[in-house]
Amino acid sequence: MESSTGAPQSPRMEEELPVVLVHRRPSATFVIPLKARLQAHFRVLDPCDSADDSHTFLARHGRSVRALLCASLAPLPADTLELLPSLELVVISTAGIDHVDLRFCRRRGITVTNASAALAEDAADHAVALLIDVLRRITAADRFVRAGSWPVKGEYPLGSKLRGKRVGIVGLGTIGSGIVKRLAALGCIISYTSRSKKPTVPFAYIGNVVELASNSDALIVCCPLTQGTHHIISEEVMRALGKGGVVVNVGRGALIDEERMVELLVRGELGGAGLDVFENEPDVPKELLELDHVILTPHSAVTTPESFRAVEDLIVDNFIAFFSNKPLLSVVQL
Repeated sequence: MESSTGAPQSPRMEEELPVVLVHRRPSATFVIPLKARLQAHFRVLDPCDSADDSHTFLARHGRSVRALLCASLAPLPADTLELLPSLELVVISTAGIDHVDLRFCRRRGITVTNASAALAEDAADHAVALLIDVLRRITAADRFVRAGSWPVKGEYPLGSKLRGKRVGIVGLGTIGSGIVKRLAALGCIISYTSRSKKPTVPFAYIGNVVELASNSDALIVCCPLTQGTHHIISEEVMRALGKGGVVVNVGRGALIDEERMVELLVRGELGGAGLDVFENEPDVPKELLELDHVILTPHSAVTTPESFRAVEDLIVDNFIAFFSNKPLLSVVQL
Protein backbone atom coordinates (compact mmCIF):
# COMPACT_ATOMS: atom_id res chain seq x y z
CA MET A 1 0.00 0.00 0.00
CA GLU A 2 1.12 3.56 -0.72
CA SER A 3 0.72 6.78 1.21
CA SER A 4 -0.99 9.87 -0.23
CA THR A 5 2.42 10.97 -1.45
CA GLY A 6 2.88 7.70 -3.35
CA ALA A 7 5.47 6.27 -0.94
CA PRO A 8 4.93 2.65 0.22
CA GLN A 9 3.35 2.29 3.64
CA SER A 10 4.50 -0.24 6.17
CA PRO A 11 2.00 -2.69 7.67
CA ARG A 12 2.27 -0.77 10.95
CA MET A 13 1.37 2.52 9.21
CA GLU A 14 -1.57 0.81 7.53
CA GLU A 15 -2.87 -0.53 10.86
CA GLU A 16 -2.80 3.02 12.29
CA LEU A 17 -4.99 4.42 9.52
CA PRO A 18 -8.72 4.96 10.15
CA VAL A 19 -10.88 2.11 8.84
CA VAL A 20 -13.45 2.51 6.07
CA LEU A 21 -15.69 -0.44 5.21
CA VAL A 22 -16.86 -0.78 1.60
CA HIS A 23 -20.35 -2.23 1.22
CA ARG A 24 -21.04 -3.18 -2.41
CA ARG A 25 -22.25 -5.84 -4.75
CA PRO A 26 -19.43 -7.96 -6.23
CA SER A 27 -20.38 -6.70 -9.68
CA ALA A 28 -19.78 -3.07 -8.69
CA THR A 29 -16.25 -2.99 -10.09
CA PHE A 30 -16.48 0.75 -10.76
CA VAL A 31 -15.65 1.15 -7.06
CA ILE A 32 -12.09 -0.10 -7.59
CA PRO A 33 -10.60 3.29 -8.65
CA LEU A 34 -12.38 4.93 -5.71
CA LYS A 35 -10.93 2.34 -3.35
CA ALA A 36 -7.47 3.23 -4.61
CA ARG A 37 -8.11 6.87 -3.73
CA LEU A 38 -9.45 5.95 -0.30
CA GLN A 39 -6.41 3.77 0.41
CA ALA A 40 -4.24 6.87 0.29
CA HIS A 41 -5.91 7.99 3.54
CA PHE A 42 -7.61 4.97 5.12
CA ARG A 43 -7.40 1.25 5.70
CA VAL A 44 -10.11 -0.04 3.38
CA LEU A 45 -12.00 -3.22 4.24
CA ASP A 46 -13.94 -4.82 1.39
CA PRO A 47 -15.73 -8.15 1.97
CA CYS A 48 -15.63 -8.75 -1.80
CA ASP A 49 -11.84 -9.11 -1.53
CA SER A 50 -12.17 -11.82 1.12
CA ALA A 51 -12.76 -15.56 0.83
CA ASP A 52 -15.24 -15.25 3.69
CA ASP A 53 -18.91 -14.63 3.03
CA SER A 54 -20.12 -11.15 3.90
CA HIS A 55 -21.74 -12.14 7.22
CA THR A 56 -18.59 -13.92 8.45
CA PHE A 57 -16.40 -11.03 7.33
CA LEU A 58 -18.52 -8.47 9.20
CA ALA A 59 -18.73 -10.67 12.29
CA ARG A 60 -14.92 -10.70 12.32
CA HIS A 61 -14.19 -7.06 11.49
CA GLY A 62 -17.43 -5.15 12.04
CA ARG A 63 -17.02 -4.15 15.68
CA SER A 64 -14.22 -1.71 14.86
CA VAL A 65 -15.88 -0.02 11.88
CA ARG A 66 -16.96 3.59 12.43
CA ALA A 67 -17.47 4.62 8.78
CA LEU A 68 -18.96 2.78 5.81
CA LEU A 69 -19.22 3.45 2.09
CA CYS A 70 -22.48 2.16 0.60
CA ALA A 71 -21.61 1.88 -3.08
CA SER A 72 -24.18 2.13 -5.85
CA LEU A 73 -27.54 0.60 -4.85
CA ALA A 74 -26.26 -2.23 -2.63
CA PRO A 75 -29.04 -2.78 -0.04
CA LEU A 76 -28.01 -1.89 3.50
CA PRO A 77 -30.69 -3.40 5.76
CA ALA A 78 -30.94 -3.46 9.54
CA ASP A 79 -29.53 -6.97 9.90
CA THR A 80 -26.30 -5.85 8.22
CA LEU A 81 -26.11 -2.66 10.27
CA GLU A 82 -26.60 -4.73 13.46
CA LEU A 83 -23.19 -6.29 12.77
CA LEU A 84 -21.57 -2.85 12.99
CA PRO A 85 -22.11 -1.72 16.59
CA SER A 86 -19.53 1.09 16.39
CA LEU A 87 -20.83 2.55 13.13
CA GLU A 88 -21.23 6.34 13.14
CA LEU A 89 -21.28 7.28 9.46
CA VAL A 90 -22.78 5.88 6.24
CA VAL A 91 -21.62 7.58 3.03
CA ILE A 92 -23.94 6.75 0.12
CA SER A 93 -22.56 7.04 -3.40
CA THR A 94 -25.94 7.83 -4.98
CA ALA A 95 -28.50 10.60 -4.67
CA GLY A 96 -31.18 8.03 -3.81
CA ILE A 97 -31.26 6.73 -0.25
CA ASP A 98 -34.12 4.21 -0.31
CA HIS A 99 -31.76 1.18 -0.31
CA VAL A 100 -30.50 2.05 3.19
CA ASP A 101 -32.51 1.41 6.36
CA LEU A 102 -32.75 5.06 7.41
CA ARG A 103 -35.07 4.29 10.31
CA PHE A 104 -32.36 2.12 11.86
CA CYS A 105 -29.76 4.83 11.24
CA ARG A 106 -31.98 7.43 12.88
CA ARG A 107 -32.58 5.20 15.90
CA ARG A 108 -28.88 4.47 16.33
CA GLY A 109 -27.76 8.05 15.71
CA ILE A 110 -25.80 7.10 12.57
CA THR A 111 -25.12 10.07 10.27
CA VAL A 112 -25.90 9.53 6.58
CA THR A 113 -24.57 11.48 3.61
CA ASN A 114 -25.51 11.09 -0.04
CA ALA A 115 -24.19 12.29 -3.40
CA SER A 116 -26.90 14.75 -4.37
CA ALA A 117 -24.52 17.69 -4.26
CA ALA A 118 -22.23 16.04 -6.81
CA LEU A 119 -25.01 14.80 -9.08
CA ALA A 120 -27.43 17.72 -8.99
CA GLU A 121 -26.18 19.57 -12.06
CA ASP A 122 -26.40 16.57 -14.39
CA ALA A 123 -29.74 15.45 -12.95
CA ALA A 124 -31.20 18.93 -13.41
CA ASP A 125 -29.91 19.11 -17.00
CA HIS A 126 -31.45 15.74 -17.79
CA ALA A 127 -34.82 16.62 -16.25
CA VAL A 128 -35.07 19.80 -18.29
CA ALA A 129 -33.97 17.93 -21.42
CA LEU A 130 -36.72 15.34 -20.90
CA LEU A 131 -39.33 18.05 -20.45
CA ILE A 132 -38.24 19.90 -23.60
CA ASP A 133 -38.13 16.64 -25.55
CA VAL A 134 -41.66 15.68 -24.57
CA LEU A 135 -43.09 19.15 -25.24
CA ARG A 136 -41.31 19.70 -28.56
CA ARG A 137 -41.55 16.03 -29.64
CA ILE A 138 -37.86 16.00 -30.54
CA THR A 139 -37.14 12.28 -30.23
CA ALA A 140 -40.37 11.34 -31.99
CA ALA A 141 -39.60 13.83 -34.77
CA ASP A 142 -36.14 12.29 -35.15
CA ARG A 143 -37.76 8.87 -35.67
CA PHE A 144 -40.19 10.44 -38.16
CA VAL A 145 -37.31 11.79 -40.26
CA ARG A 146 -35.20 8.61 -40.04
CA ALA A 147 -38.16 6.46 -41.11
CA GLY A 148 -38.47 8.48 -44.33
CA SER A 149 -41.92 9.72 -43.30
CA TRP A 150 -41.29 13.41 -43.95
CA PRO A 151 -41.50 13.26 -47.79
CA VAL A 152 -44.46 10.88 -47.57
CA LYS A 153 -46.58 12.32 -44.74
CA GLY A 154 -45.55 15.95 -44.94
CA GLU A 155 -45.57 18.25 -41.92
CA TYR A 156 -44.96 16.73 -38.49
CA PRO A 157 -47.54 17.36 -35.71
CA LEU A 158 -46.98 20.51 -33.69
CA GLY A 159 -45.10 20.44 -30.43
CA SER A 160 -45.67 22.74 -27.46
CA LYS A 161 -43.78 25.83 -26.32
CA LEU A 162 -41.75 25.70 -23.08
CA ARG A 163 -41.82 29.39 -22.15
CA GLY A 164 -44.82 30.22 -20.02
CA LYS A 165 -45.47 26.65 -18.95
CA ARG A 166 -46.51 26.17 -15.32
CA VAL A 167 -44.08 23.61 -13.89
CA GLY A 168 -44.55 22.01 -10.48
CA ILE A 169 -41.44 20.65 -8.75
CA VAL A 170 -42.00 17.69 -6.42
CA GLY A 171 -39.06 17.86 -4.02
CA LEU A 172 -37.05 21.08 -3.76
CA GLY A 173 -33.75 19.66 -2.58
CA THR A 174 -30.40 20.08 -4.30
CA ILE A 175 -31.58 18.57 -7.59
CA GLY A 176 -34.95 20.31 -7.53
CA SER A 177 -33.28 23.66 -6.89
CA GLY A 178 -31.08 23.13 -9.94
CA ILE A 179 -34.12 22.35 -12.08
CA VAL A 180 -35.88 25.49 -10.86
CA LYS A 181 -32.86 27.64 -11.71
CA ARG A 182 -32.84 26.36 -15.29
CA LEU A 183 -36.58 26.53 -15.91
CA ALA A 184 -36.97 30.00 -14.41
CA ALA A 185 -34.29 31.23 -16.83
CA LEU A 186 -36.30 29.68 -19.68
CA GLY A 187 -39.41 31.60 -18.73
CA CYS A 188 -41.42 28.92 -16.91
CA ILE A 189 -43.79 29.68 -14.04
CA ILE A 190 -42.57 27.68 -11.04
CA SER A 191 -44.35 26.27 -8.02
CA TYR A 192 -43.21 23.48 -5.74
CA THR A 193 -43.97 21.11 -2.95
CA SER A 194 -41.44 19.81 -0.45
CA ARG A 195 -41.24 18.54 3.12
CA SER A 196 -41.50 22.16 4.21
CA LYS A 197 -41.70 25.63 2.73
CA LYS A 198 -38.32 27.14 1.82
CA PRO A 199 -38.24 30.68 3.26
CA THR A 200 -35.67 31.94 0.75
CA VAL A 201 -37.32 30.48 -2.37
CA PRO A 202 -39.22 33.12 -4.40
CA PHE A 203 -41.74 30.67 -5.89
CA ALA A 204 -45.17 29.49 -4.80
CA TYR A 205 -45.20 26.71 -2.22
CA ILE A 206 -48.15 24.32 -2.49
CA GLY A 207 -48.25 21.75 0.28
CA ASN A 208 -50.69 19.34 -1.40
CA VAL A 209 -49.44 17.40 -4.45
CA VAL A 210 -52.92 17.14 -5.99
CA GLU A 211 -53.32 20.91 -5.75
CA LEU A 212 -49.82 21.38 -7.21
CA ALA A 213 -50.80 19.20 -10.17
CA SER A 214 -54.06 21.11 -10.65
CA ASN A 215 -52.05 24.32 -11.02
CA SER A 216 -49.35 22.88 -13.33
CA ASP A 217 -48.87 21.97 -16.96
CA ALA A 218 -46.00 19.65 -16.01
CA LEU A 219 -44.70 17.96 -12.87
CA ILE A 220 -41.03 17.15 -12.37
CA VAL A 221 -40.47 14.51 -9.71
CA CYS A 222 -37.10 14.58 -7.94
CA CYS A 223 -37.80 13.89 -4.26
CA PRO A 224 -36.26 10.98 -2.32
CA LEU A 225 -38.15 7.69 -2.26
CA THR A 226 -39.35 6.93 1.27
CA GLN A 227 -42.34 5.19 2.78
CA GLY A 228 -44.09 8.55 2.70
CA THR A 229 -43.34 9.31 -0.95
CA HIS A 230 -44.01 5.88 -2.47
CA HIS A 231 -46.53 6.48 -5.30
CA ILE A 232 -46.72 10.16 -4.36
CA ILE A 233 -47.70 10.69 -8.00
CA SER A 234 -50.95 8.75 -7.78
CA GLU A 235 -53.77 8.40 -10.28
CA GLU A 236 -55.53 11.28 -8.51
CA VAL A 237 -52.46 13.49 -8.99
CA MET A 238 -52.14 12.58 -12.66
CA ARG A 239 -55.83 13.18 -13.32
CA ALA A 240 -55.47 16.58 -11.62
CA LEU A 241 -52.60 17.33 -14.00
CA GLY A 242 -54.98 16.65 -16.88
CA LYS A 243 -55.02 15.41 -20.45
CA GLY A 244 -52.38 17.88 -21.59
CA GLY A 245 -50.15 17.40 -18.55
CA VAL A 246 -46.62 16.03 -18.61
CA VAL A 247 -44.81 14.04 -15.91
CA VAL A 248 -41.00 13.94 -15.72
CA ASN A 249 -39.28 11.61 -13.25
CA VAL A 250 -35.56 11.67 -12.43
CA GLY A 251 -36.00 10.44 -8.84
CA ARG A 252 -37.01 6.81 -8.35
CA GLY A 253 -39.49 4.77 -10.35
CA ALA A 254 -41.74 3.98 -7.39
CA LEU A 255 -42.46 7.67 -6.81
CA ILE A 256 -45.07 7.25 -9.55
CA ASP A 257 -47.87 4.69 -9.62
CA GLU A 258 -46.46 3.28 -12.84
CA GLU A 259 -49.37 0.97 -13.66
CA ARG A 260 -51.91 3.80 -13.45
CA MET A 261 -49.60 6.14 -15.39
CA VAL A 262 -49.31 3.64 -18.25
CA GLU A 263 -53.08 3.29 -18.43
CA LEU A 264 -53.60 7.05 -18.54
CA LEU A 265 -50.93 7.55 -21.19
CA VAL A 266 -52.31 4.77 -23.40
CA ARG A 267 -55.84 6.16 -23.15
CA GLY A 268 -54.67 9.71 -23.90
CA GLU A 269 -55.72 10.93 -20.46
CA LEU A 270 -52.20 12.18 -19.69
CA GLY A 271 -50.33 14.34 -22.17
CA GLY A 272 -46.87 12.80 -21.97
CA ALA A 273 -44.00 11.60 -19.81
CA GLY A 274 -40.23 11.83 -19.65
CA LEU A 275 -38.93 8.92 -17.59
CA ASP A 276 -35.40 8.12 -16.53
CA VAL A 277 -36.44 5.68 -13.79
CA PHE A 278 -38.93 2.82 -13.51
CA GLU A 279 -40.49 0.66 -10.81
CA ASN A 280 -38.90 -2.63 -11.90
CA GLU A 281 -35.64 -1.67 -13.60
CA PRO A 282 -34.39 -2.63 -16.08
CA ASP A 283 -37.86 -3.84 -17.13
CA VAL A 284 -39.95 -1.11 -18.75
CA PRO A 285 -43.69 -1.54 -19.41
CA LYS A 286 -43.97 -2.61 -23.05
CA GLU A 287 -46.88 -0.25 -23.64
CA LEU A 288 -44.56 2.73 -23.14
CA LEU A 289 -42.31 1.58 -25.97
CA GLU A 290 -45.03 2.30 -28.52
CA LEU A 291 -45.91 5.83 -27.38
CA ASP A 292 -44.46 8.82 -29.21
CA HIS A 293 -45.38 11.20 -26.37
CA VAL A 294 -43.19 9.29 -23.89
CA ILE A 295 -39.40 9.68 -23.66
CA LEU A 296 -37.45 6.85 -22.01
CA THR A 297 -33.85 6.86 -20.77
CA PRO A 298 -32.09 4.02 -18.88
CA HIS A 299 -31.57 5.56 -15.42
CA SER A 300 -28.78 7.61 -16.93
CA ALA A 301 -29.55 11.15 -15.77
CA VAL A 302 -26.29 11.48 -13.85
CA THR A 303 -24.02 9.12 -15.76
CA THR A 304 -21.32 11.45 -17.00
CA PRO A 305 -17.56 11.23 -16.39
CA GLU A 306 -17.74 14.60 -14.68
CA SER A 307 -20.39 13.48 -12.21
CA PHE A 308 -18.53 10.26 -11.39
CA ARG A 309 -15.40 12.24 -10.57
CA ALA A 310 -17.41 14.71 -8.49
CA VAL A 311 -18.98 11.82 -6.53
CA GLU A 312 -15.55 10.34 -5.83
CA ASP A 313 -14.32 13.73 -4.61
CA LEU A 314 -17.34 14.16 -2.36
CA ILE A 315 -16.99 10.68 -0.86
CA VAL A 316 -13.29 11.10 -0.09
CA ASP A 317 -13.88 14.59 1.34
CA ASN A 318 -16.66 13.31 3.61
CA PHE A 319 -14.49 10.55 5.07
CA ILE A 320 -11.57 12.95 5.58
CA ALA A 321 -13.90 15.44 7.29
CA PHE A 322 -15.37 12.73 9.53
CA PHE A 323 -12.03 11.44 10.79
CA SER A 324 -10.77 15.02 11.20
CA ASN A 325 -13.83 16.03 13.25
CA LYS A 326 -14.81 18.62 10.65
CA PRO A 327 -18.30 19.36 9.24
CA LEU A 328 -19.60 16.76 6.82
CA LEU A 329 -20.85 17.54 3.34
CA SER A 330 -24.29 16.58 1.93
CA VAL A 331 -25.79 15.27 5.19
CA VAL A 332 -29.22 13.62 4.81
CA GLN A 333 -31.90 14.89 7.16
CA LEU A 334 -33.27 11.68 8.70
